[in-house]
Amino acid sequence: MAGPEPPENEGNRAVENAVMLGFFVLLVVAGIWLLGSMADLRKVQDCAAQGRRNCRTIENQTRSQ
Repeated sequence: MAGPEPPENEGNRAVENAVMLGFFVLLVVAGIWLLGSMADLRKVQDCAAQGRRNCRTIENQTRSQ
């Protein structure tokens, strides 16, 4: 009598774990991006609530020499 045979889906477990890890990483990255966007929006709203104008961030253009 031989030992118990492994289930047929043992090979798929590694693939499933990789997919779940990829999904988790994507979820964390999306959460970090969302928090950054919300912080920027809060800064603009605070500026506008104080009655200021031109509350958008001004991006400096770097000169190439």
